[in-house]
Amino acid sequence: MSTATTSTPSAAEEPDVKSTGRGRGSVRGGARPLRALLPVSAALVLLALWELGGRVFSVPQYVLPMPSDIWRSLNDDSALLMDNAWPTIIESALGFAVGNAVAVLLAIVFVHYRPVERALMPVALFIRTIPIVAIAPVLVIMMGNGYAPKVAIGALISFFPTLVNMVRGLQAVDQQSLELLRVLSASPWEILFKVRMYASLPYLFSSLKIATGNCVIGAIVAEWIGSQQGLGYLIIQTTYNFNTPQLYAVMVIASAIAIVFYALVGTAERLTVRWEAKAP
Repeated sequence: MSTATTSTPSAAEEPDVKSTGRGRGSVRGGARPLRALLPVSAALVLLALWELGGRVFSVPQYVLPMPSDIWRSLNDDSALLMDNAWPTIIESALGFAVGNAVAVLLAIVFVHYRPVERALMPVALFIRTIPIVAIAPVLVIMMGNGYAPKVAIGALISFFPTLVNMVRGLQAVDQQSLELLRVLSASPWEILFKVRMYASLPYLFSSLKIATGNCVIGAIVAEWIGSQQGLGYLIIQTTYNFNTPQLYAVMVIASAIAIVFYALVGTAERLTVRWEAKAP
């Protein structure tokens, strides 16, 4: 009588799951520098084409300076640029903090008191529709030429996106979690800090990323109206003097400030939102 024998795969034949995982991780790790290299390469190619086109077609410097002219201005006028960059950085950071803090607090009130939301949300929407260029002179007349109107403009331009996203995030709560906490007799404040705030974090950081650029724009626009320092003031001066390379250098500094703010918010998001969440 013959017996059927079953063969088990040997250790050499079994797939090495751990080593496979390590291989995938190494491939992903190797792909990250490549992904970062692609936009840098594209930017360098565009700058090279810009430089080549300016030299071939002899474009006047006051019309469109070449990247080499802008780089020269960044080096030669670095002290002037940094002296005017710091006021804009302070105004943007304060406006970002104030506008988003007020938006978060008001969103919490809206979620817990719906009549307040129905009463004040149309007012916030109306204020949002007024152009910032029209609001800035009014605030300068009311608050003077100091930091206050610039911070207020930065706060206003950052306020509405965060308010809308935060209200949506606080309401985007799993109903089963809410029912469980209510069964456990949790107070509204416990529900807020244990469930609603965690659900709203992806929405909050999405709006904060938008606000990083908006607050810089708001501060610069306010500096156009009435200021003796700042990147906005420097933009007006370079425009009147037809110093186009310095004008582009100012724009580079303003973009760099917004990029740094965006990177800081992105880092805070990675440190805070550690779970896998659905993007709003």
